[in-house]
Amino acid sequence: MNSAPPDLELVIIGAGPTAASLLERLSASAPELLGDQPLRVHLVDPHRPGTGRVWRPDIDPLLWMNSLAQDVTMFTDTSVRCEGPIRTGPSLLEWTNTVEDAVLAEIADTDLAGEIRAVDGMTFPIRRVQAAYLEWFHRHLIDELPPNLSVCTHDQQAVEVHDLPDTRQRVTLADGSTIDADIVVLSLGHLDAEPTEEGAAHTAFAARHGLTYLPAGHTGDQDLSGLQAGSDVVVSGFGQAFTDLMILLSAGRGGRFVDQPDGTLRYEPSGREPVLHVGSRRGVPYRSKLDYSLGAPLAPLPHFLDETAVAALVSSPEPLEFRRDLFPLVAKEVGWAYYHELFVAHPERTTTAWEDFAARYEPLRWGPEVDALVSDTVSDPADRFNFETLDRPLRGVRHDTAGELHDRIKAHIAADVARRTDPYFSADLGAFMALLTSFGALARIAASGRVTDRSRIEHISGSWFSFFMYYASGPPPARLRQYLALAEVGLLRFVGAEMTVTADDQLGAFVARSASHPDPIVGRALVDARIAPASVSRTANPLLRALYQRGEVVEEIVQDRGSWQANTGKVLVTGRDLRVVRADGSAHPGRHAIGAFTSRPASGVLSRPRSNAATFRQNDAVARSILRTLAAKHGPGPVAANIPSGGAQTQVVP
Repeated sequence: MNSAPPDLELVIIGAGPTAASLLERLSASAPELLGDQPLRVHLVDPHRPGTGRVWRPDIDPLLWMNSLAQDVTMFTDTSVRCEGPIRTGPSLLEWTNTVEDAVLAEIADTDLAGEIRAVDGMTFPIRRVQAAYLEWFHRHLIDELPPNLSVCTHDQQAVEVHDLPDTRQRVTLADGSTIDADIVVLSLGHLDAEPTEEGAAHTAFAARHGLTYLPAGHTGDQDLSGLQAGSDVVVSGFGQAFTDLMILLSAGRGGRFVDQPDGTLRYEPSGREPVLHVGSRRGVPYRSKLDYSLGAPLAPLPHFLDETAVAALVSSPEPLEFRRDLFPLVAKEVGWAYYHELFVAHPERTTTAWEDFAARYEPLRWGPEVDALVSDTVSDPADRFNFETLDRPLRGVRHDTAGELHDRIKAHIAADVARRTDPYFSADLGAFMALLTSFGALARIAASGRVTDRSRIEHISGSWFSFFMYYASGPPPARLRQYLALAEVGLLRFVGAEMTVTADDQLGAFVARSASHPDPIVGRALVDARIAPASVSRTANPLLRALYQRGEVVEEIVQDRGSWQANTGKVLVTGRDLRVVRADGSAHPGRHAIGAFTSRPASGVLSRPRSNAATFRQNDAVARSILRTLAAKHGPGPVAANIPSGGAQTQVVP
């Protein structure tokens, strides 16, 4: 009598939300693709499974999510076009309203439970709320595993992976223990990196002169004690990392934001705050999130970037350029949704009916032709959508003093908050929705291999993604009001666009300059308020460093016609199943990598409901490839009736 084949073993290194979503997709498709063959999944992460390092439960309660509660889910829905089964479940908002009190008590203290119950559709929750949702999702997922799938968690860091002679792999943990696996998945999230040459120089300069320098990283993890009360701090970067820095150095040091009758905020300092001088390439913060609903039904999307258009693009015999071939379609898609909302919800501000505008708009190419139509039918220039003026509000602006520029940016922020919180301008939300839907189509086109590498890196992943984040992923309106309140009391100063920072040995200080005015800004501290860019060659992760040194992972280096070349710093993966590419150009047959640190990141870890989210589609494709490989490796298992019922086994290994 033949003995049953051994259990299949899968190791997922990293156990944050991306790994949790991948595990859900594995669980969904395992009954179809594995039959009854037992599969043990090992989750390896020193942080809590399901939440990982970023969404840990002890994160500062002053830090908010950057998304509305209604815009986040960990569950697939009927909009998701993937091969695996759809398994629905509550979005973050639905969960806060339906989770049972007894279940909530297991994962949240009284204060956090109160925060969870207070969430509504227009709430930007504190990040601890999302951490609790992710913890619940992980528990729910474990409870719903098919009988032949079990999960074992290891609260250790993985430090090595080696191939074994029998085609399996051995994962070594920090405590010296090992796990042998058929397949290994790297799900490492955002990685810390050793300092760049510039960062190392800034660190040495700060040490020589008794200054403070904080390199790029997760603000919530950094030691801010060196940023002293009353000191001038130069901050490079005006995105999410800066928002976190701003709140931790104001309310986090005892100050108070007080609501005013006119809807603004007043800041009452504690006296422990430094003065922040912030600048960036644009010189202004990301646009405020929109906190209202559309006034008319959303325009049917996709329209110009539908399946037919995408199929035609990916089958093009000529290489595609973003600006020439893709941007006109994306722009028309965004304009279509924007003007639909304007013409249907606010017809009094247009000179013709939507049906007439749409018929004339359809055949036009984005640019002067569309501009002429809009000028003829939309009277107020403030109602016209213009990518260039939105993207670079300080382009060509130069003031005589830093003070004049500061006042201009204050006015810009106040105007942005006013517009983005007023349903009178709800066409902006139409554009936002089209940006979201077009992002998925662009990702598919970019992954097809038809776009030139230069255009993919510089435009799709570069300038266009930057605009997308700037327009669609800014801070909640309340955060921008906090910026203005701090500016009013002199604790926040705006430096301007194209900011550069030098280390001045004569002054013994960091000096910032801007293209927006001639005045130097001198500070005794410098903060790089950005998430550290990916860099396999400089990674601080011991596992990735060891694999890189042996040529078992490589950085993505792309070349285009001529002398252009770029190193993205990301782990190179290939195929729909994201297999790791080795230095000899081959793909490892049993090693996958998934997430932001790879050359094929999805559009985000947290997915939006009813959006055919790219994250779910990518995770489903990887999960099903893994299951097919495992099924082929050991063949079908015993019949289902021979498997004991009662749910899956879960084990925690310290």
